[in-house]
Amino acid sequence: MSCSVAIANSPVFSPSRVPLSCKASSEALTLALTEASTSPAPSSPSYRPVLSSNGFGSRLGGSLLKRKRPVRIDIPLPDTAFVDLPGSDGCKELEEESEGFAVYCKRGRKRVEMEDRYVAKIDLCGDSKTAFFGVFDGHNGKQAAEFTSVKMGELLSEEIRKQEETTTVEIEEAIKYGYMRTDEQFLSENISGGTCCVTAVIRNGELFISNAGDCRAVLSRDGKAEAITSDHRPSREDERDRIENLGGFVHYCHGTWRVQGSLAVSRGIGDSHFKQWVIPEPETQTLQIGSKSEFVILASDGLWDKVTNQEAVNTVHPFFTENHKTGSIASACKKLVELSISRGSADDISVMIIQLQHFIS
Repeated sequence: MSCSVAIANSPVFSPSRVPLSCKASSEALTLALTEASTSPAPSSPSYRPVLSSNGFGSRLGGSLLKRKRPVRIDIPLPDTAFVDLPGSDGCKELEEESEGFAVYCKRGRKRVEMEDRYVAKIDLCGDSKTAFFGVFDGHNGKQAAEFTSVKMGELLSEEIRKQEETTTVEIEEAIKYGYMRTDEQFLSENISGGTCCVTAVIRNGELFISNAGDCRAVLSRDGKAEAITSDHRPSREDERDRIENLGGFVHYCHGTWRVQGSLAVSRGIGDSHFKQWVIPEPETQTLQIGSKSEFVILASDGLWDKVTNQEAVNTVHPFFTENHKTGSIASACKKLVELSISRGSADDISVMIIQLQHFIS
């Protein structure tokens, strides 16, 4: 039998064809590749054409076959920063400013919905110098962050009211109770997902900073950054030891260490499938608010993955100088968010700035 195939010697197939003869016998199958302009193929059984890596003859018609790269087509991509993707709840930003604090949250450009939430309760327990603040970075949905932003403050306030004297130790215990009880109530709802937390309680001139997960609090003391919290990630040696002692494992996957090869944080609210290893118990640091304590930044990892602690303080500090009259504290929050985005962050970003002197003067 005989057949013919088209040979691609240009970006498009050429109409010219090269005969490909197949002769079968009981002894051997001889394959002969012939050029269109030359004499018939040799009939010797030992003849074999030399094939190139693309499957065609190394020479055809006296010239080398070369596969040419097609012309590049530049397709303009839309700005996805505020495109409502399928399934989006439409929430793109959250913003609030009041006496003593400001907060700004922005949805990541590749997020279907914004999973970050915050809480700010001034005049906690009827005291103008007592307040509760928090930033909550949800994952696998917004439900855990929304639930925690509502429940934790309520539980904490109830626990403080029960105490006859609110000593430092009692406040720390009330905060722990708030975290643990919020986790219990969320799990009882049988809702998937989880959230990282960073919170601040101000009472009697003291600052109580707590966290569970990789949200972070950074204090500015006379313009110098001090990290008050330590991120709860499986890469932390003590967190890794705790997980492994409980029968879990930590595996490096997709560029970071993960609990059971999946979750990138080792503490938080929710995460029922990982509850044996991912605990809600917070770590709390208590500081006296002194005259040089200017402000504290609470933020999700969408900021801290791209901006260092000192860079964040340097960005905000000019807004606290007497001669700075170009913007509000909310403007400082937005500036930090924009800085992280300019460095490539596609994550949800939440930034809260608390003016500490407002609560002691």
